[in-house]
Amino acid sequence: MHFFYLDESGDTGANLADAQQPVFVLGGVALRDEGWNITYAAISGVITGYFGGTLPTRFELHGCELLSRNGEGPFAGHPIDRRLQLVRDLLGVIEQRKHHVHYLALDKQKLAAALAAKVPGIPAHATTPYTLAYDYMITEVDQRVAEGLGRSARGMLIIDRKDEHTDAIAEITERRRFGAPIACRTKWIAEFSYPLDSTRNLLVQLSDLVILCLRRFFEIEGGYKPDAPEVVRQFYAECFLRIHQRTPVKALIPHKGAANAALNALIDSACCRPARNVARRYGLTA
Repeated sequence: MHFFYLDESGDTGANLADAQQPVFVLGGVALRDEGWNITYAAISGVITGYFGGTLPTRFELHGCELLSRNGEGPFAGHPIDRRLQLVRDLLGVIEQRKHHVHYLALDKQKLAAALAAKVPGIPAHATTPYTLAYDYMITEVDQRVAEGLGRSARGMLIIDRKDEHTDAIAEITERRRFGAPIACRTKWIAEFSYPLDSTRNLLVQLSDLVILCLRRFFEIEGGYKPDAPEVVRQFYAECFLRIHQRTPVKALIPHKGAANAALNALIDSACCRPARNVARRYGLTA
């Protein structure tokens, strides 16, 4: 079994005009069940080491607290250089354990412009980035398992609970498994699951951090953060490059079926993509 964790960053529902969060990202870390315990222990060791061997009471890793200007929650007042090194060390676990990352990043302004054209064939769930991306991730993960992980492989989507999207997620999941044309149905995802307690699921928390780093990079790439200091720009570019190396699916996988042509075009038009030569443009060593 291959676990595909899904977390989000930049979710403002159907509001596509939020200037503070112009990019939405859904995705996370993927790993085999056989490696779960080792990876969990490695992540736990990095975080425990950061706090000197003892975690704060009811600790939960939130990327927004770790990467805020002055640190928040358990990271309040911690030096920025130390906090950034923790991010690097956690990304290092993904690299050392050879895990993969899967995600879809959407530019909300581009999505709004595409929706304004009112092209026939766009389903209702496509007006909200979360549900649009969730539907797409089913397609990507299903094909990834079928074509890249072996004939006997199966996938499980593990989703951080989002109460405001529960009904839409259930509808999309049901339709993709049973209601779509046979050739378009989900075949290789064996189960969809919600973690009961994210405070005990370090893989969800790691996915939260990864997706936040991607969102902030694409906000900079999209020109939404023109005043970001150079050191900030370089840090998120560095994070992107490290994550990008662990991302096996680098091109959009279209939904199957002629009926999905308009939906595929919508996703393509709103998808965030980095320009070439990221390392050189941000002054990083390739």
